[in-house]
Amino acid sequence: MIDFSPTDEQRAFLESVDRLMDRHLPIEEVRRRDREHIPPYDLLPAMGEAGLFAAGLPAEWGGLGHDWRTVALIQERLGYRGYMAASIFNRVIGFGAMSLLTYGSEAQRRALMPRLVEGRLLIALALTEPEAGTDAAAIRTRAARQPDGGFRITGRKTWISDAGGADYLLVAAREPGTSGAEGVSMLLVPRIAPGIAMTRLPKLGNNAMPSWDIGFDDVAVGPEALMGEAGRGFRNLMSTLHYSRASMAATVTGCAQAAVDGALSHAKERKQFGRPIGANQAIRHRLADMQMRVDQSRLTVYHLAWLIGTGQACRRQAAQAKIIATECLQHVAEQGMQILASAGYAAESDMQRYWRDARLYSFGEGTNEIQRDLVARELGL
Repeated sequence: MIDFSPTDEQRAFLESVDRLMDRHLPIEEVRRRDREHIPPYDLLPAMGEAGLFAAGLPAEWGGLGHDWRTVALIQERLGYRGYMAASIFNRVIGFGAMSLLTYGSEAQRRALMPRLVEGRLLIALALTEPEAGTDAAAIRTRAARQPDGGFRITGRKTWISDAGGADYLLVAAREPGTSGAEGVSMLLVPRIAPGIAMTRLPKLGNNAMPSWDIGFDDVAVGPEALMGEAGRGFRNLMSTLHYSRASMAATVTGCAQAAVDGALSHAKERKQFGRPIGANQAIRHRLADMQMRVDQSRLTVYHLAWLIGTGQACRRQAAQAKIIATECLQHVAEQGMQILASAGYAAESDMQRYWRDARLYSFGEGTNEIQRDLVARELGL
């Protein structure tokens, strides 16, 4: 059976997260950055110094050799303290380190892994296009092979999170004349490469996680940009999304617990008709249901982390965890808004931020509808 007790080393990591957030991103700073749309890229070196990126990586690449269970605990705590910090942590680990370890070349790992571990590098996944999102196989961005083994990239990506702060864009592009899952290559493109034009997109929430529209106008990269085998990158792309969905599930579980705790505190303090509103059965039962949803999400995340950490197949469980966790956060944020009422609707309320931000996650990293279809396929349907 799974032992849910954190080890001494895992507790030390969580204490490092708390110290880092107390110093660099206390709740007042989270609110300010959300209000002023300021991403926390400046926290990356501090995360590296605290050893957070090293936690789940192999020692040969500067890591500390822990498995995904430690990573999930860090992600959950970062989500609880401030999702904006969790989002950049997840990019470094999921889009950066795990992509390199899974299908990067030895040269790419030597060049980039030390910088990732130290918090000196950020990689954004450039996948979504105007006509390709949930249907990732519909990618139209072209990568034409050149005589020297390099590529010339032409096309457009959109809703690419944190692209403006990234050092590299991990671009999914296809060879001309191919379609579907065939012919897709994964290319590591410097964000400042000539021919790249970027426009920041206004949006409802996640204000400190900017999203970008990106145009590629005959962008030239050398053969060293290719990650994995040319034309066979779709499976590698699915591997990247596998880790990113696990990361999202852990992170939003922490976020959901923060929303429940905020609603619970309000229910104990807010008085109407001479008693705290938490004394009313309607509120008590609502909070009980909210906490049960979070506990369900947490158990799902921990089970998935155990499967990943022990090297077991978990395609279905990753999809399930993403669905359960993101819909849990949407539920508890919605209920929290009702419990707080006007206090939650106020611009300075943390609950309204959870509510706004939560709406993204059930379709980010692949819609929950496509996740359910994946679960059904894994069940043989």
